[in-house]
Amino acid sequence: MQSLRSFRHWSLAATVFVFLGLYGFAAWKYEGFFTLRVFVNLLGDNSFLAIAAVGMTFVILSGGIDLSVGSVLAFTTIFIATLVGKHGVHPAAAIAMALGLGTLMGTGMGWLIHRYELPPFLVTLGGMFFARGMAFVVNQESVLIEHPFSTSVQEFAIRLTARAALPATVLVFLVVFVLGVFVAHHTRFGRNVYAIGGSESSARLMGLPVARTKVTVYALSGFCSALAGVVWTFYTGSGNPTAGIAFELDAIACVVIGGTLLSGGVGTLIGTLFGLLIYGTLKSTLDFASLNSWWLRIAIGGQLAVFILLQRFLSRTSPVLRPI
Repeated sequence: MQSLRSFRHWSLAATVFVFLGLYGFAAWKYEGFFTLRVFVNLLGDNSFLAIAAVGMTFVILSGGIDLSVGSVLAFTTIFIATLVGKHGVHPAAAIAMALGLGTLMGTGMGWLIHRYELPPFLVTLGGMFFARGMAFVVNQESVLIEHPFSTSVQEFAIRLTARAALPATVLVFLVVFVLGVFVAHHTRFGRNVYAIGGSESSARLMGLPVARTKVTVYALSGFCSALAGVVWTFYTGSGNPTAGIAFELDAIACVVIGGTLLSGGVGTLIGTLFGLLIYGTLKSTLDFASLNSWWLRIAIGGQLAVFILLQRFLSRTSPVLRPI
């Protein structure tokens, strides 16, 4: 247990150190970077990714993976936009239906993974193709959302300073994040997720509800992916069947850079938050430097390689951690 805590602390410390280093360098290099407005934008511009990363954290903690999150996001956006823009459905009703469908997709994948002992990679890969295909079945083109309810949500913000405000999208993420931390560390479900990720066979021997927990984890991921799609529609004011391409890889990167072991059982949502802040800092730095967005992929790839190697090294020094 002490080794697990040590690994978690070292991994989180490394993530925080990298974030502070990157943010400090950007603040020194570019005038205007070290402002509350820019920091708030780190979350505001990536709030939908942050929400999906919360669900992905639970999945990876359980020892699984979910490749469908980007496609579920795309399906959610075009589903809501089509219902509101083409059929006159109230956005609140469309959002409720979209969240239900996203949760149902996640539940279905979780059930298949557990019932037939299928690899999560393959099942969620199938879910990725299914959700993306369904997005194009709903509508093949981008659809604008024009409704007073959507406009009011987009314009809502809590003013912090004269130039900085917390938009509704960030507030949604903060609520999801706080609830996620509570569920992970203060509920029986959260403890079961960690136990299953550490050793599913041991969890079975202890009599833990492995089946229910695994299905719930993927249902939670489906819900978070759909909620990320909802936030995306408010952020862009539209729905698009091509949205979220490679989005799942960004979510996985945030989780892993945040210190969560790919083998499961070790990690924190606090780490995922800092992983997201690293992603947002790199993205904002490239904007300030007027560099091509593809440099973000290169930088994230380098960061991911470093953190995986760090996890490998630390796991070898810990007798209770499984190799990655």
